[in-house]
Amino acid sequence: MITSAFDYAKAESVEDAVQLLVESGGEAKLLAGGHSLLPLMKIRLTTLDKLIDIGQINELKGVRKEGDRLVVGALTTHKEISRDPVVKRELPLLAEAASQIGDIQVRNRGTIGGNLAHADPASDLPAVAMAFDARFEMQGPNGKESLGVDEFFFGPLITALPENTVLTSISFSIPPEGVKSTYLKYPHPASGYAVIGVAAGIGKASDGTVNFARIGITGVGDVAFRAEATEQMLISQRLTAELIDEAAGKADEGQEMGSDLFASDHYRQNLCKVYTSRALKKLLADE
Repeated sequence: MITSAFDYAKAESVEDAVQLLVESGGEAKLLAGGHSLLPLMKIRLTTLDKLIDIGQINELKGVRKEGDRLVVGALTTHKEISRDPVVKRELPLLAEAASQIGDIQVRNRGTIGGNLAHADPASDLPAVAMAFDARFEMQGPNGKESLGVDEFFFGPLITALPENTVLTSISFSIPPEGVKSTYLKYPHPASGYAVIGVAAGIGKASDGTVNFARIGITGVGDVAFRAEATEQMLISQRLTAELIDEAAGKADEGQEMGSDLFASDHYRQNLCKVYTSRALKKLLADE
């Protein structure tokens, strides 16, 4: 598997990367970790005139807390996210999900920005992005722009990231104190991608009733989604196994399931209910 011929350029800054994209006239791609792009190039599903390496732009790396949001630079690797003390303290669900991506080689080189910009419907991180209100910061020829997660994902491998634009960071809402969370995944036995992945966070008021419920689901359809009907059933209720089963039964409500040789749409529909229930019961057992 050999790629078609292409030119290579190394960007020294975000502005430099944007300029190189503009000069390429739409015939260039950005290289971060490369785990999604390079395989496509090798089998020639993707051909391009120029590869722009942004891997050494330090301003796109790192994690910080800004107010009530956790900001992660687009070039921060999955391994770094899984071990970062700020992530573990403020949004441990993100660290948990990042630790389950691919294998150790993928986690060492793959980046959060490349992962989310690739928009693979079986990727893990979109579930976390949906559950915790991700915002995507980007910079292009006309300056900086910000998009919410509901605006970002259009379909399989399709996002709202404009042409000639660099994704610079992704921020997540930090849940209230006391919220417990988990990421539960059924990985494909060959690829490790999520047949289903459920990111769940639950918080309780002083009287024991649920006052915070967020559930993001990935892997079963064209894009990740929030299980809003399930969340609504949990709010103001005491979390019990019976309530969880009833609420999880609505996890797929309003969603169209995908179907392939490994899992039919009916099977994925059932997985939504089963894995949502398992994730919530795990949180119940951790009390």
